[in-house]
Amino acid sequence: MIEFVNVSKSFWTGKQRKVILDRASFRVELGQSLGILAPNGTGKTTVINMMAGLEKPDEGVINRNAKISFPLGFMGGVVNKHSAMENSRYIARLYGLDPDYVEAFCRWLCGIEEYFDMPVGTYSQGMKARFTFALLLALDFDFYLIDEGMPQTTDVEFNRKAGAILKERLQTTTVIIVSHQAEVLEKFVRQAAVLVDGQFRLFDTLEEAKQLYDYQTKS
Repeated sequence: MIEFVNVSKSFWTGKQRKVILDRASFRVELGQSLGILAPNGTGKTTVINMMAGLEKPDEGVINRNAKISFPLGFMGGVVNKHSAMENSRYIARLYGLDPDYVEAFCRWLCGIEEYFDMPVGTYSQGMKARFTFALLLALDFDFYLIDEGMPQTTDVEFNRKAGAILKERLQTTTVIIVSHQAEVLEKFVRQAAVLVDGQFRLFDTLEEAKQLYDYQTKS
């Protein structure tokens, strides 16, 4: 599980203090995928990074009792001067997995042909997105953290294969996904929360969360 206990987080913007979370307490259990609705600029990525342990709270405690992924799209573990082949094999070893399997899986899913053996720093944004998502799916996690859904790529075949794999993973793993659009969450979750002005409100259903979110963002 992932548990936030009286967690607060804020940033100084140079003019004022921007509150991301204000004494938020909630728990996400294994098998209960969660969607978080939040307007752009309210701290969606910060919350996901805190769940992954990439950012610390100002106050409160975050408990993690599971294998939690890095956020989809996070490039912090990928070295630009190394190829996708080298990165995939190195990261596989960090997680105690078979490098041959992880490399083969990423090479198959990415579909970037000879670029897989070239430095990641030479990739387009779309190619980087494909590689990081392939790497995420190649590793074994209890929780998958996703910021704004599937990576934005124009490769139809990649989107088809990655979407099918993620749908299959949902049968045995737990997803936490944040987005400013309820339509994105509908593909992944039934339970949802709303994050607006630092207030985190958890609901049993996505429909209940949508009603509050629409009211708060349109009023």
